[in-house]
Amino acid sequence: MSAMRFFALTSAALPLSLILLTSAFPAAAAEKDVIVEQTNVDSSPKQRLDQLFSQLKRERDPEKASGIANEIRLEWNDSGSATINLLMQWADKAIEEKRNPAALDFLDEAITLKPDYAESWNRRATLNFIMGNYRKSMSDIEHVLDLEPRHFGALSGMAAILSNAGNDQLALKAWEQFLSIYPAERTAQEQVNTLSEKLAGNRT
Repeated sequence: MSAMRFFALTSAALPLSLILLTSAFPAAAAEKDVIVEQTNVDSSPKQRLDQLFSQLKRERDPEKASGIANEIRLEWNDSGSATINLLMQWADKAIEEKRNPAALDFLDEAITLKPDYAESWNRRATLNFIMGNYRKSMSDIEHVLDLEPRHFGALSGMAAILSNAGNDQLALKAWEQFLSIYPAERTAQEQVNTLSEKLAGNRT
């Protein structure tokens, strides 16, 4: 699977010049009038995420699941810090303008200021992937998954890197883990089927 198609899987609402693993906004869901079960606005961010992930795991309709996934992305995008959110916005703009060194500087600063904010690691992982720095991207993905093991965007990033490296067995495991969190995602389903068939053929 190409990097472009892979990143679009979790960022369909962004322009291609801003392909990021998990920074999409729920525009796609709104356009299709997808109804997403409302979370309790008075609950904590963790409680809202737990509720959304529970809904995502149960949902089998791809369009409804996409709406839930976009709600999760919105929760991820809010760091809880105005400074970090601003740095992330600056990084996004720099990426859009193809000023990758500046974007890296903004993301490095966000990580330094708030190392427990998973999305800054994830954004840097995506940028490193786009720049071809796969080893650095994988390192950042591991940080993301340490902080948020349910981060389906990071798991799809891991699968893409493993596929590019020809490690189909581990790529399959990453996609299977993705589907355990987000079972209605069609591209992930296709990847699991394709890799399973390929590996079965290699064993015959």
